[in-house]
Amino acid sequence: MAAKHVLITGGASGIGFGMAQGFANEGYCVTLSDINKEALENAVASLKETHHTEVYGLELDVTHSAQIASAPSRVVKPVDVLINNAGIQFVSALEAFPEEKWRLIIDILLTGPAMLTKAFLPGMYAQGFGRIINVGSIHSLVASPYKSAYVSAKHGILGFSKTIALESADHDVTINTLCPSYVKTPLVENQIAAQAKNHNISEEEVINNIMLKPMPKKAFITLNELADTALFLCSPSAKNITAQAITIDGGWTAH
Repeated sequence: MAAKHVLITGGASGIGFGMAQGFANEGYCVTLSDINKEALENAVASLKETHHTEVYGLELDVTHSAQIASAPSRVVKPVDVLINNAGIQFVSALEAFPEEKWRLIIDILLTGPAMLTKAFLPGMYAQGFGRIINVGSIHSLVASPYKSAYVSAKHGILGFSKTIALESADHDVTINTLCPSYVKTPLVENQIAAQAKNHNISEEEVINNIMLKPMPKKAFITLNELADTALFLCSPSAKNITAQAITIDGGWTAH
């Protein structure tokens, strides 16, 4: 059988690149997409050096309608698995939150995944198989202060996933959302610094007293955990798992 093809947005670093490594380990054909051309080229080269599978890059701005619409025709082969991972963060009290930043976060974290799903669903229907995995967050389920746009978008992706799961139920297509608590990535490192500034405390205090405090296991989630969970959702054993929030939170939401 030909290797299945996974497209991962925001694939040049962090969770996206960790996902790419996991899927490449299992022999998937991998296409990384990112808005940063140089980072994308470096990530593709790095993955090719360490894995014996097909690896491609797709320069893509998930806020750009024309680029999204053309994405199915710009990939090397039909996409079997779409991982909507691209994201940004901005931490601020609402009264000081720039409107353009608020709208951009919603565009990248919610509208982008919706429009990419719209672009790739017809191909999945035609080939008789598709798996869509949205990288949500613990903030798809709970809230934290100073993250109003991020929390709104991440909550929204759950409702979107449930809706598309119902619309695609007549096909061998599933759509689920991974909801991890904090994963140690460059995005989270930036959050640590921003929260330290907002709360006027040290970065160590942010980690111990804010980020890990709600987690009984007191540990950051690893990239391997996310990749392995995503791979399971793409396996035959998960063909009836759809519309779900897969929570990887060290017990956070048990409180």
